[in-house]
Amino acid sequence: MTPRVLTDQYHVSPQIDPEDAEAIKAAGYALVIDNRPDAEVPPSHQANAMRQAIEAQDLRFEVLPITHQTMTAENILRQAELIAGAEGPVLAYCASGTRCSVIWALGQAETLGADAVIETAAKAGYNLAGLRPTLETLSKP
Repeated sequence: MTPRVLTDQYHVSPQIDPEDAEAIKAAGYALVIDNRPDAEVPPSHQANAMRQAIEAQDLRFEVLPITHQTMTAENILRQAELIAGAEGPVLAYCASGTRCSVIWALGQAETLGADAVIETAAKAGYNLAGLRPTLETLSKP
């Protein structure tokens, strides 16, 4: 597990393993969000296996698989609601952490503005500069 900090409450990571569940709990996370579709991973890392491992540590686990086709306004809002409703820090994961960063950025553009979103992601190692036109559109009142 190699989480990257976007905000104090929201961290992203490449694919985690079921064996990471204990370390995730020890790190203080309250919620784990799986943004990776099951079709991308073997059964040992699909949502049901991950849910069992995470919930065995008494942590909350949510599944919101994201692809280019499912990066919809509804899913962006759902991710933001999950983060806002968490009772502590959130760890979201996908293949590399990029989708988790993109969905966060799209959900935060209106509040933070394009520059702040891009800068925050860059500090965590994610180059979202290509999203600038979309983020600027979303950040306009």
